[in-house]
Amino acid sequence: MCGIAGEIDFKNKIRRELLNKMSEVLTPRGPDAEGIYIDENVGFAHRRLIVIDPENGKQPMSFKDYTLIYNGELYNTEDIRRGLVEKGYEFTGHSDTEVVLKAFAEYGEKCLEIFNGIFAFAIWNKREQKLFLARDRIGVKPLFYAKTSGGIVFASEIKSLLLHPEIKPIITEEGAAQIMLVGPAKIVGSGVFRDISDLPAAHYAEFSREGLKVKRYWSLIAAPHDESFEETAQHTRELIFDAVKRQLVSDVPLCTFLSGGLDSSIISAIAAKEFEARGERLTTYSIDYKNNRENFVASSFQPDEDAPYVLEMAKFINSEHIGVELDTPALADALEYSTYARDLPGMADVDSSLYLFCREIKKTHSVALSGECADEIFGGYPWYHRPEVIHYDGFPWATSIPERAALMKTPMSAEAAEAFVRKAYKRCLEDVDYLDGENAEERRMREMFVLNLEYFMATLLDRKDRMSMAHGLEVRVPFCDYRLVEYAYNIPSAFKNYRDREKGLVRHAMTGVLPEHVLWRKKSPYPKTHNPNYMRLLSQKLTSLLDSGDCRLTQLVNERALREMLETNGASFKKNWYGQLMTVPQTYAYFLQIEYWMRKYNIVNE
Repeated sequence: MCGIAGEIDFKNKIRRELLNKMSEVLTPRGPDAEGIYIDENVGFAHRRLIVIDPENGKQPMSFKDYTLIYNGELYNTEDIRRGLVEKGYEFTGHSDTEVVLKAFAEYGEKCLEIFNGIFAFAIWNKREQKLFLARDRIGVKPLFYAKTSGGIVFASEIKSLLLHPEIKPIITEEGAAQIMLVGPAKIVGSGVFRDISDLPAAHYAEFSREGLKVKRYWSLIAAPHDESFEETAQHTRELIFDAVKRQLVSDVPLCTFLSGGLDSSIISAIAAKEFEARGERLTTYSIDYKNNRENFVASSFQPDEDAPYVLEMAKFINSEHIGVELDTPALADALEYSTYARDLPGMADVDSSLYLFCREIKKTHSVALSGECADEIFGGYPWYHRPEVIHYDGFPWATSIPERAALMKTPMSAEAAEAFVRKAYKRCLEDVDYLDGENAEERRMREMFVLNLEYFMATLLDRKDRMSMAHGLEVRVPFCDYRLVEYAYNIPSAFKNYRDREKGLVRHAMTGVLPEHVLWRKKSPYPKTHNPNYMRLLSQKLTSLLDSGDCRLTQLVNERALREMLETNGASFKKNWYGQLMTVPQTYAYFLQIEYWMRKYNIVNE
């Protein structure tokens, strides 16, 4: 993967020193090479993480009237290349960058319809004086932009945009409400900062002297599902196997994440077989926390520990396994680093732990495969199954809106807060396509699918990209293959819940791939520390911050309400902040991240 940044300015001269600065802050995304392109009204900067074809994948890359900077990976590169060769195109190497560029030259924006991959890229058409920006269907790779007095500026990360003299670190009341009521998610299309936008997944944008046009090029379409259960299981199996195999291509060392849960175990088992067939041994990585075994307490969300399943799976697939153990102080310290990596307050220690985990993996590997997206498209989360949450008129992982509102600097009424969040929720539902005659249950499952895709999964993918690319580690997500997502959208919920189990279809489809008790193990969330010292440490940090006389956090958070929460050990906040992962300790950590964010970026709250 890479980092991209650029500016189109039809009024002012392009400044190389600005491009250099915008590129420099993206160095972690692309530590291996850099490139600059300047021509009249356009300036492009590229930072490269070399994964495929070191010599022939250099960027910016030009062909005829087009110049490209690209962050991503295509998984059907050879299929597209063959089609272009038949049309007379010649290629100097085997990089997907050259395929993206020449596919655009041939097909224009229609190239997006044939790309299977994760990407964000920019192409300058010199003859037409037009910029083309695009983002992959699922939104795995980030792309932000902001309008300027003379044109537009864009980048992989917000920190790069903020170097432009016209883009200021300002958040309005709407931005503050996002942080407090929607965060760590953000509203689709919003960059939270006043002047910054997020190009949504499955969209492209065109910018010229006539202005900016943003268009959607892909959406989920409802269609009848005519296959039997067994046919569906076989089809699902084939799509998963194909997605994983396509994503094992790399010219640098590749590994997989292995948590001992269903999704990462499937990916690792398929990858291990492919490695074995070519005489190699797969390396797998897992994460755990110091003294977690002693402090673990079973719950309905997590009935057992991951560690025993990790070791069993590593033995079963004969991987070279490396376990990374984190301690409480390091986890707390990394909250600050992970906030800068993400440019926004994130998922607390769910972010900081991944940040530290990826740092360790990068010491030996530059590419990894991970299991995100399976729960969203195959119904793995509790809110797909619990009646009291399924029909909640809002985001089902964030039912604590009144409690959040009470913690705002100027407490917002529960009604006003829920209206703010529900506006984004209702807008998301407008993207849902239904089948005529579907019953209420199937209609709601389609809604849940889209809600999860556009919000909950988007938050997790943002986390995965930013924490990994902060260390120059490319993480691929096979369950985000758009063919699998399209197919899963039309699978009946009764099939997905086979044997009354979350992801029952996937479990049945993978019979023989995993040991039976791993295959049917109850879903376990992302591993987090169970050490009570962690909550005490965060409480002490917050209390000291409030007592310091130099607290930025209280520009957004009500000090009295926060002190009450600290004094009651979280009892005054009766719900999880975000899903099952962000309970009281993670809520404390989120507030610390707000402080680090406001201080690091010198946030101005309008």
